[in-house]
Amino acid sequence: MTTTFALCALLVGTAAAVRSTWSPCGLSMLSTITPVAEQAKGHRYAATCAWFAVGATLGGLALGGLAALGALLVGYGAPTTTVAACTGLAVALVALVSDAGLAGVRVPVHYRQVNERWLDAYRPWVYGAGFGFQIGTGLATYVTTAAVYLFAVLGALTCDPWVALALGGGFGLVRGLAVTLTRRVTSPQELLEFHRRFAAGLPWAERAVGASTAAVAVVLALAAGPAAALAVAAVAVVTAGARLVVLLRAQGTSGTEVDPTGAASGRSVDDRGRSVPVG
Repeated sequence: MTTTFALCALLVGTAAAVRSTWSPCGLSMLSTITPVAEQAKGHRYAATCAWFAVGATLGGLALGGLAALGALLVGYGAPTTTVAACTGLAVALVALVSDAGLAGVRVPVHYRQVNERWLDAYRPWVYGAGFGFQIGTGLATYVTTAAVYLFAVLGALTCDPWVALALGGGFGLVRGLAVTLTRRVTSPQELLEFHRRFAAGLPWAERAVGASTAAVAVVLALAAGPAAALAVAAVAVVTAGARLVVLLRAQGTSGTEVDPTGAASGRSVDDRGRSVPVG
């Protein structure tokens, strides 16, 4: 099962790393580490990006180190294939329910961004590597998807510390390379247009995470046995039904469209889900 868990972790980890680029911290990096900004400060954009990627890879290795420790413990316990598959399956289902936001149930996350004062206080290799490390860990800044937790659990279930460590490094590298997306930006206007196009890709990133998590759940259900497969099917039906109910309620019985920003009511929602006045 080591190969199965490793492939599942690779799939989920890649999707989670890509999705995390749309976090407030990820978007901040795409706004601050750009050819325009680095040139204005007399720095080389390519060099800063390289340091960022190195730091992010090291951050991913830190996450992989935690998964590697878990892999040692799981290997010591020597669980059966059924037990390991059911454990991974349970976490995958929790991640699916959390990301879908059903009944307001979400796994615990924290709201933190990197300290952008570093941009003025330190040399480019310091803030490049420092920002990269924090983002590469996947847990030190905004956590936008429960798939990050699932990734760490799957890494531990491989029972191979070296595989878990390598998976973590790959996760961090994907997050670190995201900063190179602005490499063709040469003016503030182009940067604004880039962010407009980039924002349009968020729904696709969310779908990719959901699809990868669901695929992992199916694979682990089949590995766990028929009973687990039926349980996954039942959860999928309930989840889809509940999601449909939420969407229907959001539309309202009067047929009027709900304003998700709350502008019509004079209120909006902040990044912690709290209702706040507009303006």
